[in-house]
Amino acid sequence: MRLRSLLFVPGDRPDRFQKAIASDADGVVLDLEDAVAPSDKESARSLVADFCRTPRNRVYVRINAIDTPYFDQDLTSLRGAPIAGVLLPKAESTEAVERAGETGLPVLPLIETAVGFVRCESIGRVRGVQRLVFGHVDFQQDLRISETGNELLFFRSAIVLYSRVCGLAAPLDGVTTAVDDSVRITADAEAARRLGFGGKLCIHPRQVSFVHQAFTPKASERAWAERVLQAVGEGGVGTIDGELVDRPMVLRARSILAQEK
Repeated sequence: MRLRSLLFVPGDRPDRFQKAIASDADGVVLDLEDAVAPSDKESARSLVADFCRTPRNRVYVRINAIDTPYFDQDLTSLRGAPIAGVLLPKAESTEAVERAGETGLPVLPLIETAVGFVRCESIGRVRGVQRLVFGHVDFQQDLRISETGNELLFFRSAIVLYSRVCGLAAPLDGVTTAVDDSVRITADAEAARRLGFGGKLCIHPRQVSFVHQAFTPKASERAWAERVLQAVGEGGVGTIDGELVDRPMVLRARSILAQEK
C-alpha cells in the first residue's frame, strides 16, 4: 500500500475515528501514546480495540513504548486485529520490535532517540518490519538539536539509507507542527521526498492534500520520464537534451511513471 500520508487521531476521541478514515489520508493512526493522558489510557485502549475488531485496512495503532506500564496491555488488545499495522514509539531494540510483532501485525518502528538511530539497521532487519518512521520532534529533544535549517539532514539521509539496505519501503518523515502553514508543510514534504522518504506523518486533515501533492510526481517529471523511455525504445540507447540516457536514468523514469497520479 502506498503511504504518502499517515494522519494521527487521539485514541480517546472515537468521534474522530470515522472522520479520519473518510479523509483523503492514505492511512490513519489511532494514537494510544502521546495524544492520550495517563488517566485515559485504559479507556482509550478499549475504544481503539473495539473499533479495530472490524477490518480496517488503512488503520494503524500507535501503542505505548516498551518501557511503559501500558505496553503489554496494548499488545494484548491488538493481537490478531484486522488492521494495517502497529507503530512502535521509541524503538531502541530488536526485542521491542519483536514484541510488537507478537500482535501478528506489520510493525513501523519510530526512530526517536539516539539509541534507536544507531540501531536502525538491526531494527530494520527484524522480521515483520514494514518501514521506518522518523520521529524527529522527540529526536531533537533527545539530542538537544534546534532545527532551523538542515541540522537533521544527516540523520534523515541515514534513515533513508538504512531503509534501503534493509530492503524496506521508503521511510516516513515526521510531522510538521505548524498546522495551518501550507507553505511550511509543502516545503517540509518536498524536502523529505527529495531525500528519499516515501511519505510523511500528519497531525491535521488540512495537511494531507499538501503532503500528497508533494509526494506525487509533477507533470513536468512525468513528461521527462516519458521522453526518457521514448529515447531508449526497446532496450536501446538514446539521448535526451544532449545527455546519454543510461540505465539509472531509465530506472528513475520507470519509477516516476509507476507512481499514482
